[in-house]
Amino acid sequence: MNAATVPDESVVRDALATVIDPEAGVNIVDLGLVYRVEADSAGIAVDMTMTTPACPVADLLVAQTRDAIAQVAPPGTPIDVRLVWEPIWNPSMMTGVAKDHFGWS
Repeated sequence: MNAATVPDESVVRDALATVIDPEAGVNIVDLGLVYRVEADSAGIAVDMTMTTPACPVADLLVAQTRDAIAQVAPPGTPIDVRLVWEPIWNPSMMTGVAKDHFGWS
């Protein structure tokens, strides 16, 4: 695969910002659930977490994350979305946009 055809990290993050946590009503980037994005000639890899290990929509969000990446990646691009639990998510990981949404600013 030609590295020039793989979207860069900012394009991938923009795509991930379209994935809305249905319980929170905020996208996964602003919630601070996306820990790592790597995009290179080997493909696109994302490490993400949930606000709690008991999150009932974890499978849905992982699937939507893969789908969002596939929308901006060339066909056939390897996509690896890993659900990780360290570091443990906490509200300080949210952006100001998410904190405003919850009235925490």
